[in-house]
Amino acid sequence: MDLGLIIGGIVFVALIILASSIRVVKEYERGVIFRLGRLVGARGPGLFLIIPMFEGLVKIDLRVSVFDVPPQEVITRDNVTTRVNAVVYYRVLDPEKAVTAVERYDYATSQLALTTIRSVIGQAELDELLSERDKLNKQLQVIIDEATDPWGIKISAVEIKDVELPKEMQRAMAAQAEAERDKRARIITADAEFKASKKIAEAANVLQREEGGMFIRTLQTIKETAEEKATTVIIPFPIEMLEAFGYRFETSSKSKEETAKKTE
Repeated sequence: MDLGLIIGGIVFVALIILASSIRVVKEYERGVIFRLGRLVGARGPGLFLIIPMFEGLVKIDLRVSVFDVPPQEVITRDNVTTRVNAVVYYRVLDPEKAVTAVERYDYATSQLALTTIRSVIGQAELDELLSERDKLNKQLQVIIDEATDPWGIKISAVEIKDVELPKEMQRAMAAQAEAERDKRARIITADAEFKASKKIAEAANVLQREEGGMFIRTLQTIKETAEEKATTVIIPFPIEMLEAFGYRFETSSKSKEETAKKTE
């Protein structure tokens, strides 16, 4: 056999072995190395060599990942059936644990998030689910993060996206909201009337104390009425104006006292 062919075959095999031993790990990845089935450690980023047939490599993405939790029918603590869906953000902190501690860490995390959401929403009331969503999001994030910590997974955030209510409950809530708005409108109107009546009473006291005040007010009323194009003008005539003609009117308190004296 020709020596050149032997050398060429050896070089060819060496190149194949070298090519199969070269590994490139990107900046956002880590390569977990196993040698004869035993964990060696995580490497990367960059270029490094492994021993073909003796070492294996599993690449783990360290970027933040996100998945949707499909809509789940959950009965709240106050026995209201709702459909809730959410979104979960997570990332791998320890690539070695993500490979050795759990099989398919992404699927395991999604299933854990699904069951946790059903459990937490089932312990909350409907009003809490609608008005305190941030509190529930934080509670979900803490529970899921503690459960996935042994897997080397960090839960960044859990957000409840949508809460779907039955049509009957939507109509009941709309009626409740309408009644509440009507109640507030009545209270505001009553409060405005009360304040206006106090101002009117104060103005009447001022006009009554000042001599000629009612007369000036009457003239102003006539002026305002005459500005409108009306065929009939009704002019109020205060009793106090009769004093200008010599009539004197006693107050009700004095008249009551005199009446009491006469009866005695």
